[in-house]
This record gives sequence, structure tokens and C-alpha cells, in this order.
Amino acid sequence: MASTSPLSPPFSNFIFFLLSVTVFQLLLTPAAASQCKNRPVIFNFGDSNSDTGGLVAGLGFPVNFPNGRSFFRRSTGRLSDGRLVIDFLCQSLNASFLKPYMDSLGGSKFTNGANFAVVGSSTLPKYVPFSLNIQIMQFLHFKAQSLQLVSSGSKDFVDVEGFRNALYMIDIGQNDIADSFAKMLTYMQVIKRIPTVVREIESAVKSLYNEGGRKFWIHNTGPLGCLPQKLSLVEKQNLDGHGCISSYNDAARLFNAELGRKCHMMRSQLPDAKIVYVDMYSIKYDLIANSSKYGFSNPLMACCGYGGPPYNYNIKVTCGQPGYQVCNEGSSYLSWDGIHFTEAANSIIASKVLSTAYSLPRSTFDFFCQT
Repeated sequence: MASTSPLSPPFSNFIFFLLSVTVFQLLLTPAAASQCKNRPVIFNFGDSNSDTGGLVAGLGFPVNFPNGRSFFRRSTGRLSDGRLVIDFLCQSLNASFLKPYMDSLGGSKFTNGANFAVVGSSTLPKYVPFSLNIQIMQFLHFKAQSLQLVSSGSKDFVDVEGFRNALYMIDIGQNDIADSFAKMLTYMQVIKRIPTVVREIESAVKSLYNEGGRKFWIHNTGPLGCLPQKLSLVEKQNLDGHGCISSYNDAARLFNAELGRKCHMMRSQLPDAKIVYVDMYSIKYDLIANSSKYGFSNPLMACCGYGGPPYNYNIKVTCGQPGYQVCNEGSSYLSWDGIHFTEAANSIIASKVLSTAYSLPRSTFDFFCQT
């Protein structure tokens, strides 16, 4: 049974939540609204940070309430109390939320693309559900089937022009680093794996490019060492000035640097391709380091979990499982379940992504559908 826990101070929490959503909505005013001239089509590949229900659709794995409580009022398979960053990005284009590729029960219309991201996905090991190369194989199957159905007269799938003009998003790598540490590899052993992980992302981009994709949006990974889950499980941590595990964050930064270099290299290797690299690490770390400025309290503590301060995370009683506790709705928390962010945090992260200040080259999110 769930219980509501007074894990955060009561001051103006609901007002803060409304303000955070308002900040995002301001980005959708006519001056900043999408300039799309073509229907926006997006194909996303990744892990739980952008999974909109793939785990549930593909494996039937339950993602229980209170996940989804703040916006959907029910669980949709997203690991958050509401919308993810990718949901806010889709809304900025006035586009529908991306449906999971394997969601056969949600209707068969995929006119605005599909989401291949699944909770727990990584680039390594290959050929396991649902590693990045498997997601690419699923896309190739989806494309072939979609074009066949369109040629037969269906209007519920993406056509040739849609695939050519689509945005191909990749948000993966976090689990590769986190799983390496979880396997008790040394810091140097973790670092040595990074080039292989980045090569898998490069391979995915080039496979999509060979299929006609020309517009790519690639997120780097966030500060792993600031996740309440990691902080609660790792003993003898070397913490930085904001209470995060230094070695985890150092590994994340090295991964991001290698990924950034690879994106730069691919821009010269792939004619006519536009590859946008987005610095999610800086956005998320700033949110944690300056949490009070954004109106959040307890930046390293989960809203939904078990155990109370300092992290409210217990691997045996995770959010949605029997015995969990959850903060009051509207509470000013960054972390939802110890690994994933709350909707309030995701709305701010999305607003910073849309600001163009964290993308290289500096690009509006709607660049792919403007012409």
C-alpha cells in the first residue's frame, strides 16, 4: 500500500509547479512557436529517459501508478509522474506524443513517427532486448512495412517524404556507464569501454543516414553521480561539492566529450547531414547545483520511493511497488523515483533545450520541419 509522506516543505509547492509549467508554455507563444511547414515526423531511439511506453508494450512489464499521476492521471509506461522531456519537445511542435513502436493496442496510426526507446536499453551488449542496434533493426522493419502500407493506400503511416524529412533522435549511453560501475568495474575499466559505446551510436547514425536520414538530434548523458539511486547504493563515495559521486560524473563527462567529438567528425563524413549535439549534462547539473534558484528542494532525494532522508531510495521498495511512499502532488522535487526526473523538472529541462543555448551547432528544435 502506498502512503503519502511529508518529504518536502509545504510552502507554495503547487504554485511552484504551476510556474514551472508556465515557463514552458511561454516558449509556445507566437514569437517562439514552431515554424514547421511540413508535418513533423520524429523517430526516437533510447532508454528510459525517453521511453513513452515501450517496456509495457513490448514485454508487458508493469509500470504502476503513481507513475503518470501529475498529467496523465494514470500510468502510461513513462517513468515519471508526468511528461518526459521528449513529450514537451513534441508539444513544442504541436505534434502528438510519440507512440511506442510495439504498441499494437494503441491503434495503428504512426503518422508522426514512432518511439523505439525502451527502459533499460544500452548500446552494449549487442543483440539483447532492446539494445540500440536492435532498435535500429526494428526501425528498418517499421520503415519497410510503413512504405508498403502507404503504397497500398494507407494514410496511417509515414511515407517516403516523411522518412526523408524526419528528425532522428538518439538519447542513450547512461545505462552503459551505470551498468559498468554496477558490475564492479574499476574507473579505468569503465573509461576504456566508452569508445566502444560511442562507436555503437556512430554506427546507428550511419545506418539511419544510409536509409536516407539527414537530420539528427543527439543527447549526451546526464550527471549519473547525482541520482539518488546511485548515491544510496554506492559505498565510500567521493562526493563533489553538491553531494554527487565524482567518479560517476567524471565518467559521464568523458563519455560526453567523446560523443561530441564523434558528432563533429560525422558532420564532415556524412554529406548533407545535420547532426545536432545537445548538452543535457550541463542542463541537468545546473538544475541540481542551483536547485533553490529553480524552486526545488532536496535535489538529491526521490519523491517516490522508500526510506526517507537523505535519498528516499531503497532498491527493494521502488516507486509503485508494495510499501512505497510518495510525496504530495505538486511537491518541489527534481527526482521522481531516484533515477528519473519529475514532470516539473522535465519541463524546465525541455525549456532549456528549446532555448538553443545547449545545442551544437546552435539550432532550434524545429529545424527539421521548416523546409
